[in-house]
Amino acid sequence: MPINTDRILTTHVGSLPRTDRLREANARRQAGDLSEADFQQILTEEVRAIVARQVELGIDIVNDGEYGHAMTNTVDYGAWWTYSFARTGGLELTEDNPAFEVVRSTPGDLRYTSFADRRDRAAFLSAYDEVVDVDLKVVDAFPAATSAISYIGQEDVASDVRNLTGALKGSGAHSGFIAALSPGSAARVGNKHYATDRDFLFAWADVLKQEYKAITDAGLTLQIDDPSIAEGWDQINPEPSVSDYLAFIQDSVDALNYALEDIPTELTRFHLCWGSWHGPHTTDLEFKHIAKTMLSIDAQGYTFEAANVRHAHEWKVWENLELPEGKYIVPGIVSHSTNVVEHPELVAQRIEQFASVVGKENVVASTDCGLGGRIHPEIAVAKLASLSQGAALASQRLF
Repeated sequence: MPINTDRILTTHVGSLPRTDRLREANARRQAGDLSEADFQQILTEEVRAIVARQVELGIDIVNDGEYGHAMTNTVDYGAWWTYSFARTGGLELTEDNPAFEVVRSTPGDLRYTSFADRRDRAAFLSAYDEVVDVDLKVVDAFPAATSAISYIGQEDVASDVRNLTGALKGSGAHSGFIAALSPGSAARVGNKHYATDRDFLFAWADVLKQEYKAITDAGLTLQIDDPSIAEGWDQINPEPSVSDYLAFIQDSVDALNYALEDIPTELTRFHLCWGSWHGPHTTDLEFKHIAKTMLSIDAQGYTFEAANVRHAHEWKVWENLELPEGKYIVPGIVSHSTNVVEHPELVAQRIEQFASVVGKENVVASTDCGLGGRIHPEIAVAKLASLSQGAALASQRLF
């Protein structure tokens, strides 16, 4: 059954701006100044409020704003990933973490270099040092696996599920989703225990499938966050061949599909992005090179950046790319990468472009990436409102 029956549905990628109250509660909890019971009460109330706000703004497929993925600062590019550290046993901070090592790859032997050694950063070093408002290390300290890893986030994911499920009741939302990390992105911490990188990836798959199952067992849609599939291209130095890179990421794809084996496909969507930091992004991998790999992932929906100026032209890739039957796409129609709020008419035009190549029944209008920690809360609200207004315009023309 197509996802759209009488109109274009709307959603977003996950992270929404945290309120001052929630950020302060996270900070107090970390400092030991707030009891767990009091924190959970605040979290429940904030999730209820953000779900109601999404519905008010016209968003159909809503989430918990990723409020269970703790942020204590207004600018935070890493919470989508770093939340997993506290939910995984076997990780420790070490002095010589490979995540900070500068590494050079050779043909047929690709390895990630450090986040600060990205090729886009090297090409615009002065701009990144003086203008770009993000440290590409993401965080100051990464853990490493020093023993066998295990999932210890049962209470945390239960809280995520409970809060969103409760907030959805009577909200009027179409449905709800929760974002969770992919094995490929999770495995970019240090490995001091497993014999091979592939062993490490599949260990992460065994860990994370427990989180996936907890989400879908509750009837919620699981969104897999995996920027490593496309964004990792910029972290291979020097630039590799496309064929070498696709071979390099295949283990990550295999590990994810393994983790999804017992997860209902109809409750799964996959998010692909190019890193989302505010920068030139001239070294982004072109979508045409990664699209078929994306479609090989066992999900029903696929979300990807399509609104920012580096990727807005790539809707035309779908003219020569077949969307498998029963699948749908969730393209970014408004972007986190600019403070300019997209006009509803532009939103409608972008939706109509995608509808023209994959069918109006198969397009859910979304954001490029998470808005939380990336743009001002007032601008985020305006962008979501414009997204829903533009989807309404497109619906009038298409249905």
